Amino acid sequence: MRGVFMGGESKTRMTEGSISKKIILFAIPLFFGNLFQQLYNTADSLIVGNFLGSNALAAVSSSGNLIFLMVGFINGIAMGAGVVIARYYGAKKKDSLQKSIHTTVALGLVSGLILMVAGMVLAPKILVLMGTPADVLPESIVYFRTYFAGSVGVVMYNIFVGILQSVGDGRHPLIYLIISSCINVVLDIFFIAGLGMGVGSAALATVISQFASAIFCMVHLMRVKAEYRLELRQVRFDKRMLQQIIQNGVPSGFQNSVIAIANVFVQSNINAFGKMAMAGCGSYSKVEGFAFLPVTCFTMALTTFVSQNLGAKQYERAKKGARFGILCSISIAELIGVIIYTAAPVLIAAFNRDPNVVHYGVMQSRTIALFYFLLAFSHCIAAVLRGSGNAAVPMIVMFCVWCLFRVSYIAVTVRIIPDIRVIFWAYPLTWSISSAIFLFLFLRGKWVYGFEKK
Repeated sequence: MRGVFMGGESKTRMTEGSISKKIILFAIPLFFGNLFQQLYNTADSLIVGNFLGSNALAAVSSSGNLIFLMVGFINGIAMGAGVVIARYYGAKKKDSLQKSIHTTVALGLVSGLILMVAGMVLAPKILVLMGTPADVLPESIVYFRTYFAGSVGVVMYNIFVGILQSVGDGRHPLIYLIISSCINVVLDIFFIAGLGMGVGSAALATVISQFASAIFCMVHLMRVKAEYRLELRQVRFDKRMLQQIIQNGVPSGFQNSVIAIANVFVQSNINAFGKMAMAGCGSYSKVEGFAFLPVTCFTMALTTFVSQNLGAKQYERAKKGARFGILCSISIAELIGVIIYTAAPVLIAAFNRDPNVVHYGVMQSRTIALFYFLLAFSHCIAAVLRGSGNAAVPMIVMFCVWCLFRVSYIAVTVRIIPDIRVIFWAYPLTWSISSAIFLFLFLRGKWVYGFEKK
């Protein structure tokens, strides 16, 4: 059987060898890659907050939820594509693997162009609907339009990284992301501190750095001597592969979008408390990004591990790997939560020393941080289900709990108790409910053997 599938790099295959070693070695570069990404996202806010003031900081800080709303659906499609690619890589089907990769790249190019147009046209309207304060709105519009003008680079970077990660290669994306992070920080300092440019230059720096990393990834995929090599002349849609990618990716994309919609609703309620609340909560969101590091790296590792092993029909190995990855993720996430809870005043003040900004950021930190283990658990089970081809299940759970219930809770409760902490408590509450549901689904075990029917 091995002779049919030549040229592969065995170090990337997660169907062989020690389970814990494979997952950890794959998760470590993902962890550091996401760490650098978080650092350069944080650099935007640090430099903007210290050089351009609280209005500019509020404009950048409130960007995360809207950007995730616009980009999240396409990234969800990319996640679905990664499941398909990992499945064929684990099953050692080279022809299907090649078709899935080139269809994914074609889909990414079309999606990036659509996102560019939609983002530039719709972002100002959505910002107004979110209740963005009038004195922050002009800078927010400039930031978003600049960011979405470079959507093709952002999307293609995520597409190429998804391909590499689906075949178990976390090292090269890390290298390219480190380079990209350095480019972003240098350009931030050059544009803002050096040239005195406005908030749009922070978005411009991000776009340039994303294009750079996308090009690095593309060149690597074109040069690699493996079965997942990219050939530009073969980039086209394959109807059967596109159907599989959409079948796996649309639920994940919809899941990302509904979570983002709920968070946009949350942000609009935070906006009602004024720009200091926006800046403080935005600063907290940058700090919270570090808590997502173990969540993100282990969810990616779990999706790839489960998909490859189920594709190879190694069901018990998939279950053991899932349990190990979940335990690692929740442990590290909670440790980070304790650190953030303790160091919140210092961490928030790094972005802006205004006492009101610090007050709101610390309040949110100390309401949410100790519940990060629930966040990690929900995302990990969702990743396992996604890797098994059951992407619709986490989509339904998160739509019902993280969107419908969260929005309803805030809409009702904040009118009865007009306290911003009511909004903050929405997160631990909905994480608890989703974790209970996911625990039940995981223990049933049907996600493993249901894969055979897909």
